[in-house]
Amino acid sequence: MRQTRSRSRALLLISAATFFSLSVWFSTNAISGALEVEKSIDESSIALLTIAVQLGFVFGTLVIAFTNLSDLINARTMFAISAVLAAATNLLVIPLESTPMLIAARFATGAFLGGVYPPAMKIISGWYTTGRGFALGTMVGALTIGSGSPHLLRSVFSENWQAVIIGSSVLAVLGGLVLKFLVADGPHDVRGAKFNPRYLIGALTKRGPALALTGYLGHQWEIYAMWTWIGSFMLYVVGEKPLLDDGLELASALTFLVFAFGAAACVYAGVWSEKIGRTATASIAMVVSGGIASFVGFLSPDSTVLIVFIVVLVMIWGAAVVADSAQFSTAMTELSDPVYRGTMLTFQTGIGFALTVVTIWLLPIIRDSSGWGWAFAMLAIGPLVGTIAMMRLRSIPEATMLAGGRR
Repeated sequence: MRQTRSRSRALLLISAATFFSLSVWFSTNAISGALEVEKSIDESSIALLTIAVQLGFVFGTLVIAFTNLSDLINARTMFAISAVLAAATNLLVIPLESTPMLIAARFATGAFLGGVYPPAMKIISGWYTTGRGFALGTMVGALTIGSGSPHLLRSVFSENWQAVIIGSSVLAVLGGLVLKFLVADGPHDVRGAKFNPRYLIGALTKRGPALALTGYLGHQWEIYAMWTWIGSFMLYVVGEKPLLDDGLELASALTFLVFAFGAAACVYAGVWSEKIGRTATASIAMVVSGGIASFVGFLSPDSTVLIVFIVVLVMIWGAAVVADSAQFSTAMTELSDPVYRGTMLTFQTGIGFALTVVTIWLLPIIRDSSGWGWAFAMLAIGPLVGTIAMMRLRSIPEATMLAGGRR
């Protein structure tokens, strides 16, 4: 009972720290309109700012893996230092004027976030051997709502874009302090082996890890492009409609709700994955998200009824698009040798976030040439591939290693 209370407290604090620290990820997306005016940045450059964060994250994750920093520095210390540095580089958005310098600052923010998210997963794994799906689902939920928090700040400070940057940086510092000083290392913490490409190659020739990775890549194809551009879509849907006096405030608030619904879905999916299995949970989520992505952009917000309908669909999409996220990380930890868990998660995370660059870049190009409908429909390719991979994984013997045999 005492250990249960301890790990519940640890989960709550780690999730809070993750929520606070990830607030800097989409800070520039929340203020994209202001940046276009204040710093003469066009929309294609706004996309580059987000892509820079994604590539920086991949870079930071791989540097930590290849230098074995996760074994040289305690995970809680690494999280705290990285969160503070991410907050500092996020603040550079305010004084910097040139687009190349802004891109460099966002790359640095992403690189330091590479020292936040993976260590948080490692710390969670040290506290949970059973119920890991629920635990990681809760943490990913915190990541989700944290990523959306700049949109909430934007809805509050609609006339002051600098407050969004400052507020997200303050939250990131707070997150680092919470994890460093209020969380202890878990009793099941395993010292990982050095990043081992040889083990990686061998593991990926096995059907279980290969299919889990394929499912994750399908998930990543969709989610970050959706998160990057959903604010612009909500502004398109409600921005020029007389639902509220300020369309920007409404669009920002609705965008935050997309992330909030996603956070709740992560926790719910984590619970259900322990009952019906990882592959079933992930497949249901991807069928829903891919289905909505395939048609929601074709709907035209010509009336209040249609606007409400589109908004409801987007909220469901926001829930489904991330509900499967923790299942892929959890599945990879269950299918891998515990000593090389870090190697597998690092590779999965690195290649997955590298893939997000493609769809973040493609979506506005397709939207400008063919409209929101085809832009979002392109994202549905990922869930389709991911669902096929998960159903294939469910059918093989290795799937009994997932969720205590529930596949």
